[in-house]
Parts: sequence; structure tokens; C-alpha cells
Amino acid sequence: MAQELILKVTGMDCDGCVKAVTRAATGAGTAPISVDLKSGEMRLPEGADVAAISRAIQRAGFGVDGSGEGSQSHHHHH
Repeated sequence: MAQELILKVTGMDCDGCVKAVTRAATGAGTAPISVDLKSGEMRLPEGADVAAISRAIQRAGFGVDGSGEGSQSHHHHH
């Protein structure tokens, strides 16, 4: 079974938002399997570049919840 990824998108309140978020994810290289307006859940196929998609969604003006891929996680301490 392929493991789907679920991304929580915040700030969507109409079908136009769903389309914008879908376009943002597709532009980042991965078309979502589905985007649920009520729950805010975007389902992505396994192997999707969640960080790139999150950035694209944020650039489109929406929030991404609980992705754990915040700016803090990429600082490497030597």
C-alpha cells in the first residue's frame, strides 16, 4: 500500500481557495489526490515534496499546519 501524505491547509474558505491551493501544489511538482475544503486536508501521493508544496501554498497566501517542516528544522549545527 502506498503511504499517502496528508497536509493540513489553513485559510481555505471556498472552492476558489481549493483551486488555488491545488494549483500551488501542482506548480510545486505534485498534483494532490484530493483537497478537502471542510477539513483542510490535502492528500498527496507518497514521495511528494512536502516542503516545496508547503512553501508554494504559503506563497499563495494560505497556511500549512503541523507540517513540521518549519524554518527551524533545517539548521545544521556543526
